Amino acid sequence: MTGQAYTPAEAIAYQHELRAKLNITQLDREVSVIGGADISFNKYSDVIYAAIVLFSYPDLKMIGNASVITKTDFPYIPGLLGFREVPAITEVWNKLEIKPDVMIFDGQGIAHPRRLGIATHFGIVNKVVTFGCAKSVLVGRYEEPLNEPLAWSPMYHEDEEVGAALRTKKNCKPVYISPGNGINLEQSLGIIKNCVGSYRIPEPTRQAHLLVNQIRVKDGNPPPTLFDL
Repeated sequence: MTGQAYTPAEAIAYQHELRAKLNITQLDREVSVIGGADISFNKYSDVIYAAIVLFSYPDLKMIGNASVITKTDFPYIPGLLGFREVPAITEVWNKLEIKPDVMIFDGQGIAHPRRLGIATHFGIVNKVVTFGCAKSVLVGRYEEPLNEPLAWSPMYHEDEEVGAALRTKKNCKPVYISPGNGINLEQSLGIIKNCVGSYRIPEPTRQAHLLVNQIRVKDGNPPPTLFDL
């Protein structure tokens, strides 16, 4: 699957096809390796930077990483970003010598208008267990979690539970967890809670973000904005 093969209308139709394959279920095997994934690009550039960082689980020791600099022909269209991002992350996935049991994406799982955020899209296409850990809300309403670490509240969209707002640090905005493929919300929350360190962003996606931005800088294309990790 490559983004360039689709017009925007065809991409939406393909999302509906993928949604029919959605599998939000309890993961029934042990998790010993997890991966954090992040993608970076400028809206109107065809250059994509992508990285995956691997950790042993549950002790969270960094055990490897891979990255790519690639290009896309698919335009920047909110709700269809998977068509820019999934091919790039798939390139990184194919470079990994060790394949993680679960992939965590800096983005959405089913907390998406058509339930096809990048975590779900990647998971279905590549038959990988995935969930999203996003910094902002795409869709979903929720009550503000208590102002204490690891407090959370469910997120709903169109009367369906699509994720959770998780407070990782006191006095910080939540992050937004949503299952992607092959795992349920409870297990996704359980894993990500174990990945919370000293920062708002849990370690797998935080380290992937740092790596992908290091790659951008080395490529002479530093990110346009930074946020407090």
